[in-house]
Amino acid sequence: MEECRYYRKIAGGAVECQLCPHRCRIADGRSGLCRSRRNQGGKLFSVVYGLPCSLAVDPVEKKPLNHFHPGSTCLSVACTGCNLRCRNCQNHEISQAKPEEVPHYQLSPRQLVDLCLEQKCPGLAYTYTEPLTYIEYVADTARLAHEHGLWNILVSAGFVEQAPMRDLIPYIDAANIDLKYYSDFLYQSMSGGSLQPVLNTILALHRAGVWLELTNLLIPGVNDNMRMVKKMCRWMVDNGMEAVPLHFSRFFPRHKMLQTPPTPISTLYEARDVAQREGIRTVHLGNV
Repeated sequence: MEECRYYRKIAGGAVECQLCPHRCRIADGRSGLCRSRRNQGGKLFSVVYGLPCSLAVDPVEKKPLNHFHPGSTCLSVACTGCNLRCRNCQNHEISQAKPEEVPHYQLSPRQLVDLCLEQKCPGLAYTYTEPLTYIEYVADTARLAHEHGLWNILVSAGFVEQAPMRDLIPYIDAANIDLKYYSDFLYQSMSGGSLQPVLNTILALHRAGVWLELTNLLIPGVNDNMRMVKKMCRWMVDNGMEAVPLHFSRFFPRHKMLQTPPTPISTLYEARDVAQREGIRTVHLGNV
């Protein structure tokens, strides 16, 4: 275990995690909502540090990043944990699991970087679950990766406090942020989060010059309203992100939304047309 870097001690041996907007207050022996940060004896520890549950060599386009070193590969890594509870989660078997419920590897940041070099990948991607919930492992690995000339990709929902994000940004070369809904109500009811922290993360990455692409999964009857799509694209343009590639992805039934049908491809085409009319220069359609 690795002691967490974003928390404070409070009364009675409890701690308050300061990594994400949930600000979990965690009693001794208990874990936060993400399940990967646990109070042990009045100190908060990352219990997944150095214990990735998934490793794969992927094309960067799978992240999806279509304009960052296209045609190259990356070593994808994930640990268990997520601070959201999306009803449609595509990787719920690992994102919503307790660390002890999932088989894992034992790889220090140094060993992970060495593995990336052995596989002849030019960079790493922190992906599949929510890498910000194990930010200490990501930061230490990313720092070493830069020392060895490797680049780092962050694939995230972006639900994090601004201070931890600022600390991580210098080691991130590219990011795809999942902007799930341009609606605070949907963030709360569908994912157990909120919109503004995600927008703050996107703005911070963009202003820091990190290569950025956004993904919006269109779910029938949830966020496929074109008025919402228009508002989201207008926000991007108003904040100088008309050149940021936008991916509209097709939903397929998963997790707690098995009765919801796949997104009609016509909906993705309609969303693309709306985005282009609002001034978004590059639009991709995913899962088609």
